[in-house]
Amino acid sequence: MRGWRSLIIDAWGALSYKPAFQAAADGRPTAPPGHAAPSWVPEADRRRLAAYTALAAYDTNQAAALLGADGDDRREYGDASLIVDQTLSHLLGETQQIVIEGSVDGTAVREREALLRDWAQTEHLRMRMQHAERTAVLLGDTIYLLAWSRAKSRPVLRTFDPGFYFPILPEGALDADAYPARVHLAWEVPADPSTGRKGTLRRVTYELGPIEDGGRRLYPWSPQPSNITCYLTDAEWELDQVDRADDIDALSPARARFRSNADGEVLNRLDLQLDFIPLVHVPNTVNGAEHYGQSSLLSVAQLLDDLAAADTDSQRASATTGSPIIGLSGARLPVDRRTGNPLPVEVEPGMVWPLGDNGQLTTVDTSAQLAELRAYVGALRDRLSVVTRLPASVLGTVSPSEVPSGYALQLSFGPLDAMVRSMRLAREAKYPLLLKMVQRLYQLGGVLPPGDNPRATIAFGAYLPTDQATALDLAARGVQAGVLSLETAVRLLVEAGFPIKNATLEVERLRRPPATTV
Repeated sequence: MRGWRSLIIDAWGALSYKPAFQAAADGRPTAPPGHAAPSWVPEADRRRLAAYTALAAYDTNQAAALLGADGDDRREYGDASLIVDQTLSHLLGETQQIVIEGSVDGTAVREREALLRDWAQTEHLRMRMQHAERTAVLLGDTIYLLAWSRAKSRPVLRTFDPGFYFPILPEGALDADAYPARVHLAWEVPADPSTGRKGTLRRVTYELGPIEDGGRRLYPWSPQPSNITCYLTDAEWELDQVDRADDIDALSPARARFRSNADGEVLNRLDLQLDFIPLVHVPNTVNGAEHYGQSSLLSVAQLLDDLAAADTDSQRASATTGSPIIGLSGARLPVDRRTGNPLPVEVEPGMVWPLGDNGQLTTVDTSAQLAELRAYVGALRDRLSVVTRLPASVLGTVSPSEVPSGYALQLSFGPLDAMVRSMRLAREAKYPLLLKMVQRLYQLGGVLPPGDNPRATIAFGAYLPTDQATALDLAARGVQAGVLSLETAVRLLVEAGFPIKNATLEVERLRRPPATTV
């Protein structure tokens, strides 16, 4: 019964075998320095933050540090980082393209796409996506935050580590997509002894609430007036004044020091003139009723530990194989003239030891053990490929030329294809939401006219080798037979890797009548 009472099944349960993780999750003082949750962290979030720390340690080849003294000589060769990078590469595909869906007016679509693409280029969206999505693959979640910049006359985009993210979810929420009405972004700023600045806790809060004085407001994206707005509070507390009984949602405003924005406005429940929180939380996986996603490393944490242990044993065995243990008998060894004791013998190329009549030289051969260890490492890598659903050709452990046929290679991509489709499904509603917020902020700034905004999304490109000739033939036959629209055919060509930068413009070009020659 003791095991049943300690069993916790959640998004981070796969790390429960690690004592360091369990200690940090429980908030016990036995946790390693820097791994115990601060007093202001809610108890419900301790396991999540402890898991983030453990997963980040795998990514930076420091997971052995969680073993204490037992991990001082543990070898880690970047397998975790390789899994994350390869998963990320296939998730995003070769291209990431903003497209507008469900509109008939080609001119309006082209103008809106041009605006969003210019914004994406100016805000370095593709680079930020690389960083944010890598965080999601590694830790299980990532955060995008938008704000309207008066100086730049455009929405500005930032990404946040999910360890700073503390949503106040609705009570009894059973849907993973339940949107919180209050969100905190919080982190500690360490003390600076050189300037005498004390350590502080900074908390940025977005909260939906009624418009003050009971007013109603007509937002440019909705024909119906609303009495809801979003308030922004940005404050900091000195750490020695944070009560241990207060979690992040119950800090005393009387002890807070409120910050100001570039326009000099005090950020204490500042009305943002929005009826939504301009923050998008992206989970890595479809996880049922769980708000948070799962890391791509969780299922292989123990495999990575075993692989690191096997690599360490293999390295030790290779040392004794390359420099074998030698036993000498009946040899005339050099002697220290002062003490009369034999001097240490060093093995060097070309060295000759004169042996007596019955002298012997014996070496300990550990090459057989080294071969077994290397075979064991290979078996672990095969298991790693199976569990992560990354084929050996993707992980670089087998050359594509060694695959018996192209059909066999295509079959090996089956698990990877299923995994990527599932991960993209988890993001299917998130990027349209991000671009909807961008369009609404443009409306708020007067750049876009009032009214409904078309659905815009980010289309991820192909992530597997494709037969472009087959894709072209399929698109042409589908349009000719009337079973595929021209838009769908062009989308197929984009996914197959054809150099089409603007799908909407390409459709318009195809619909133009052919030029006549005189």
